[in-house]
Amino acid sequence: MKSMISPASGAPAPLAGQPPAARPRAAGNGVWLWFAVPGLTLFCAFWLLPMVRLVGVGASGPDGAMAYLSVLTNRHYFTSLMSTLALSAVVTVATLAISVFVGLFLQRNRFPGQSVLLAMLTFPLAFPGVVVGFMVIMLAGRQGLIGAFTNWLFGESLVFAYSLAGLFLGYLYFSIPRVILTVVAAAEKLDPSLEEAARSLGAKPWQVLLHVVLPALLPALISSGAICFATSVGAFGTAFTLAANIDVLPMTIYNEFTGYANFATAASLSIVLGLITWAMLALARSLTGSGVAAAA
Repeated sequence: MKSMISPASGAPAPLAGQPPAARPRAAGNGVWLWFAVPGLTLFCAFWLLPMVRLVGVGASGPDGAMAYLSVLTNRHYFTSLMSTLALSAVVTVATLAISVFVGLFLQRNRFPGQSVLLAMLTFPLAFPGVVVGFMVIMLAGRQGLIGAFTNWLFGESLVFAYSLAGLFLGYLYFSIPRVILTVVAAAEKLDPSLEEAARSLGAKPWQVLLHVVLPALLPALISSGAICFATSVGAFGTAFTLAANIDVLPMTIYNEFTGYANFATAASLSIVLGLITWAMLALARSLTGSGVAAAA
């Protein structure tokens, strides 16, 4: 009969079919679970419980759970939503177009003062939305530079800071630095041999850009574009500063909450706004994941 004691350590030998490290691994997993306690506590205290409360408040009005459909049934809310989505989409497209050309230029060219230029382009990252809105007023407001110049040139001031055009300018100013940094980082990982191969086959520069560079940058552009869109949909500080004639959903939520004390409507619109941004980010993750899988 064979001994059940390990000759090296005097400890009982493991039973057949049981891995020797099974017990230590289980104990280790238990230890690591304690490290998740602070994160789970913060998640519940600062996200899960407030969200549950917000959902409950949204359904506490006279319309009940139908309040969540008010963004589609109420003309004012629907117009505000469409303006927000259209503005965010235009900002995203313009930001991607500008950032691709600027980012590729900065990554592929070396010149004196390049680091200073890149620092200036990313300087708006240090500004909150209220400051960006104030800068738009200084540029295109009643006392702005554009108004003074057009008044000197045509005898009439051009003022558009307090409209969707001004908000577009503010969102563009706020979004471009983030996307430029993403494009520069993604362009550094491109394989130059693919572009050389395309040129050797007779491809023109615009064909190389369209068929080689942009497809390689597509995952980064989708990710940064989704973040740009989500940020523009939910941005409040810039809109609040320029809120004279602007009707976007964040301002509508603010007015319902502070001006009319309509907490149920404000909560339901907030949930709808959050779901829209979440769906956009989830779609971007799925697209970039499938793109990476296909490329691999």
